[in-house]
This record gives sequence, structure tokens and C-alpha cells, in this order.
Amino acid sequence: MTRRAVVTGAAGFLGSHLCDRLRREGFAVVGVDNLVTGSPRNLEHLRADPQFAYVEADVSLQIPVDGPVDAVFHFASPASPPDYLKLPLETLRVGSLGTMHALSLAHDCGAVFYLASTSEVYGDPQVHPQPEDYWGNVNPVGPRAVYDEAKRFSEAITSAYHREKGLDIRIVRIFNTYGPRMRPNDGRVVSNFIVQALSGEPLTVYGDGLQTRSFCFVDDLIDGIYRLLESGDANPTNIGNDGEFTIRQLADRVLALTGSSSTIRELPLPIDDPMQRCPDLSRARRVLGWEPRIPLDEGLEKTIAHFRPLVTAG
Repeated sequence: MTRRAVVTGAAGFLGSHLCDRLRREGFAVVGVDNLVTGSPRNLEHLRADPQFAYVEADVSLQIPVDGPVDAVFHFASPASPPDYLKLPLETLRVGSLGTMHALSLAHDCGAVFYLASTSEVYGDPQVHPQPEDYWGNVNPVGPRAVYDEAKRFSEAITSAYHREKGLDIRIVRIFNTYGPRMRPNDGRVVSNFIVQALSGEPLTVYGDGLQTRSFCFVDDLIDGIYRLLESGDANPTNIGNDGEFTIRQLADRVLALTGSSSTIRELPLPIDDPMQRCPDLSRARRVLGWEPRIPLDEGLEKTIAHFRPLVTAG
């Protein structure tokens, strides 16, 4: 019998790739999105698929899906700093009310509930790399808190449903991810650098560029996410890439791979911007038998190929 999954945030960067993977694995998929940061273009290739349905709705208000459901993937939320800083209340609502509605749907249907959380729950970490049992260093009243605390709340209520109602849950903590279907104006560092390099504009580096990130190509991430569904448990699990690069190193790689002559421009570091971010992947390797496989240059080349016609057309 065909399993049926609901994916909130289906028209987003990660949500649309997840819909593709679920269809390849034989799921019928209902994608839900209000298109605040998602794009219909990300789902256009699925519109003729009889096993895919799209519902335009704000999950903070309701999730209008009827019939049997085997898995609910809650991936709806603004996720890049420019988006959640521009939409602070919407971000808090989808992390709280949206999560509650998605949990209720999963509970009513006897489905697995799958929460897309984030490395942002670790804040500006004082432990490095970050294991799942690290509680984080988050400023609860800073500007980034609208995203950080929304995800921390969503983890808390998901865990409460598991303890109190016996709901089968998965919690993935996603680290910096990049790849095709990112928006040109997404505001995240990989898309920023690629678009600026292809446009001949200076690459914007905040601070001295010595802060580090760990960049995971989207195909690796989605593979880890799916393995967690099938092989994981209720404990939060980091999925990302533990290869660590400074922002300056990333800028140098983008310039080399695009052949751009763009310069680098330094701007002040944003408030509460983490200085280090790198996952401890011990649990993913042990429990899921998963690890990232696509090196940074290969992933950047594929992402540049995605952006090149968009920037040229623009």
C-alpha cells in the first residue's frame, strides 16, 4: 500500500528536494506552502504527477489535508536571516502554532511526525563541534531569537507530544545547506557569494571573515533526512557536513570556480552571529550509517551551474 506524506514548506529550497526524494521512495506526497518564502517554480516538475498534490495554505492557521497520512514533515519556516528578521512574528507563529497544527495532524492520523530543526538551536556555541546533547548559547531577546527560539520551542513541544501522547517523532538539526533551488536573494552566504561573483559585484564578508561554517550539499542532507525517517528514533540528530571552512575560504573558492574578478568588501558583523558552527556527526554515523559525501568544490560547481542562467537572465 502506498504511504502518504504531508510536507509543510514544500515549495521551499529543502522542502521541494524532500518532496522529490519521497516520490522516488514511493510516497504519495501532499505539499503545503503559503509561498511567503517558497516558490511555485520549485514544484513545477511535480504538477503533472498524479501522486503529488499541492495545497496553498498558512500552516499557522490550519493544515487543510484530509484522508490517511503516514508521515508529516514540518519544514515550513523562513530560514535565512534576512527572511526571519523581516518576518519575525510569522517565524514565531510557524514555529509555535504551525508546529502544533502539524503535530495534531500527525497524532490524529497515527503518523510519524518529522521536525526540521536547525543548528541555530546551539546559538553562538561554546562547545565545538556541537553534539546533540549540548544545550546551546542563545540570546533569547536578540534579533536572531525569533528563529532560534521558535525552533527550540518546536523541539520542546514535539518532545512533549512524544512523552505524553506516544507520538512517533524524528527531529533533525540541519546545518548550513546549499544547492540548486536556493533563491538568488536568499541572503545566505553561499547564494550571496555566487550571485555577487557572477554579477561582478564585490563579495560581502561580515567581520574579518574568519568565522567558520560547515557547508552541506543538499543531496547529502536529503539523504540523511530520509535515513533518519527510516532508521532513526526520537532523539535529535545532527545532519550536515563536518568539513569546516572560514567565510574567507568560501569566498576564495567561489571566486576561483566562477572565474570572477570580484573583490571582497568587509561589513560589520551582525548581532549574535555565531563565530563557529560545525556538527558533531557521531550519532548520524552510528545510528544511520550516514555521512556527507559531496566535497565543497563539487557542490559549489553544481550550485553555480544553477545560478548562472538566473543571474545572466537578470
